[in-house]
Amino acid sequence: MSYHDLPQKLVPFIWHFVKDHKKIIFLYTILAISAGFWGPFNSFLIKQLVNTLTHSNGDITPLIPSGCLIVINFLIFDNVTWRSLALIRRHFIPIIMYNVDTSLMAHLLNQSHQFFSERLSGTISKQMFHLIDGIEKILSSSCLHLLRAASLLSMAFVFSYQVNHVFCIILLLWSLFFFGLSLRMSKKFTTLSQHQAEKESILGGQIIDSITNAFSVSLFARKDFECTRLAPAHLAYQEAYRSKERYAILMHTIQGGLIAVMMAWSIYFLIYFYDKGMVGIGDFALILGLSMEIVHMMWATMDQVDELKKVVGRCRQSLENLLQSPDIQDRPNAKRLSAHKGHITFNNVTFHYKESLPLFTNLSITIKAGEKVGLVGYSGGGKSTFVNLILRLFDVTDGAILIDGQNIRDVTQNSLRENIAMIPQDPSLFHRSLRENIRYGRIDATDAEVVEAAKAAHAHEFIEKLPQGYEALVGERGVKL
Repeated sequence: MSYHDLPQKLVPFIWHFVKDHKKIIFLYTILAISAGFWGPFNSFLIKQLVNTLTHSNGDITPLIPSGCLIVINFLIFDNVTWRSLALIRRHFIPIIMYNVDTSLMAHLLNQSHQFFSERLSGTISKQMFHLIDGIEKILSSSCLHLLRAASLLSMAFVFSYQVNHVFCIILLLWSLFFFGLSLRMSKKFTTLSQHQAEKESILGGQIIDSITNAFSVSLFARKDFECTRLAPAHLAYQEAYRSKERYAILMHTIQGGLIAVMMAWSIYFLIYFYDKGMVGIGDFALILGLSMEIVHMMWATMDQVDELKKVVGRCRQSLENLLQSPDIQDRPNAKRLSAHKGHITFNNVTFHYKESLPLFTNLSITIKAGEKVGLVGYSGGGKSTFVNLILRLFDVTDGAILIDGQNIRDVTQNSLRENIAMIPQDPSLFHRSLRENIRYGRIDATDAEVVEAAKAAHAHEFIEKLPQGYEALVGERGVKL
């Protein structure tokens, strides 16, 4: 998959994966909005129940319809909506996460050798997990609660206006001020969260680097050194975490004060209007119920907004680092390599790594088909680079490399590497069975061909002595062998 297929902004990135499920999104949105109706309707029905009770004169019969409506309201707008939302998430979210996961993997595996040599694998994997986990939280939790909050507020405005427009104005102005101030403060919270995510990625990458090289750590008795080496990264993460939490405490304290102000004004005007005979007992119960619902919803919603800001910060940081344009790309009209002989030509090749002196300058050499060539030279002299350039793990700075007269820049990278067999200097084994590792060079090879290859490499006898034979797992980088 080309990097062009994946948007590099968070909202377009998420939409890229959900746009094929518009009907499910629409149903999910309707249910999330409906879930917000329960609280306001419940307060309104309690008002009706209280008003009926004050005029019942001991007759409970008129109370039955209001009681039944309260139960029905709970069943429809609380139980049914939330259970339906859970069923949609159960089916929908795993599909989206699978598509995100595989698309990210395809993009990362399309990156150049330079990309991975400049980054810790632990940092890359951690950022990938942050992005996948963040999108899951946005889709399954944050969007749901924000939609529910919007519908609850809207219904609260309607019911409070029916009691007295003063209560509606109080709720409206307070809500606008509360959300405006909270969103303004959350901008800094987003910055602090993103800073914490960066420090966490660095720390995670260093931890995984130590764990990956655990054998060398033991071999050189460097356990204490590795633990001590993590201290600066730990301290940087701790400071970032404390700064974020310190600001969160300040923000929540201000929000709590604003909620207390809203409750005080609501109670004051309720008592005032009740004393003037402008509201009844039922209205008293309705406004208090709505105020409690709004307070509970505000805390829950701002927690979701804070979490959303933190998740968005992590996701954006991950997207910025992961979705970089590959250094080496196939040309739009690239064709498959047609290699019949294997004639290799370096034509005035010049190459240097980033920010370094040229390693090759105007290098011209021809390797005829069938020739056996040995490269001899000092460490760092360019022997591995010579081979890597043929594989196009790096692009030449100038000149061209030809295979059977075809410029390797004009053919697809996959077809180029499919035609080249290479045994690397360092052992490279997947934590899979021996059979899978041997077959990796040609996925469609039969079991008999796998055995034949092992015999040619004088490995068959050794493999057969293993308890599980060709099905034996080799461990990470082959450590179990």
